[in-house]
Amino acid sequence: MTYLYHALVSVPLYNGFILLFDVIPWLDAGMAVIIFTIIVKLILFPLAKKSVVTQLMMKKVDPEVRKIKAKYPNDNQKQYPETMALYKKHGINPLSSIFLLLVQLPILLALYSIFYSSGLPKVDSSLLYSFVSIPHIDMFFLGFLDISKSNWIIALLAAISQYYQIKLSVPAVPPKKPGETPSFQDELARSMGSNMKYVFPVVIFIISFKLAAALGIYWVVSNLFMIGQELFVKIKLEAEYANKTL
Repeated sequence: MTYLYHALVSVPLYNGFILLFDVIPWLDAGMAVIIFTIIVKLILFPLAKKSVVTQLMMKKVDPEVRKIKAKYPNDNQKQYPETMALYKKHGINPLSSIFLLLVQLPILLALYSIFYSSGLPKVDSSLLYSFVSIPHIDMFFLGFLDISKSNWIIALLAAISQYYQIKLSVPAVPPKKPGETPSFQDELARSMGSNMKYVFPVVIFIISFKLAAALGIYWVVSNLFMIGQELFVKIKLEAEYANKTL
């Protein structure tokens, strides 16, 4: 399995990244990270779009799901069939987003590893295909920022973009009403949502600050692309709903 991942995912992506410097000789490493991240994200967009659509649809029906939970408190045997019937009515397959994420995950991990452990500006010639030559790699992004070293500004941008990406994609749990006894699921969702929104960006900042800024640039571009992707799909989905109701 490791061999297949290496041969079919990791090595081809590494060669594609190095090939960029051959195709566009004036590229610096920072611009190459940005362009290559966008190219891979565009290739994955059809899969990512389906996943985002599923998540947005689940957000839309969430109030109805909560009504079912309130109707049958602590009775999963009654909650489950009604919830599944609701999803079926709206054409939602809650497992599809998980499947699509699993398909994308090996590629995203390989992309991450390229910028984390590539050793730039050195190039591992043992991984290169015969038609990919070893280029000269300029590590100064836009001519002045050495992205082979850590940079707190890039790390901060990575953390901020991660915060807004999570805020946009993770459904908000309604605040607890006075006198209300929230369910375990709501408390868990509220706790996880809060931790993801505030803790994960801090983790991203620490990682990006301790490692080469090339990785931080990857996080920034990836997060911005995902924010744009979600907004694009949301606007398109709302437009389709508006046309149906006319």
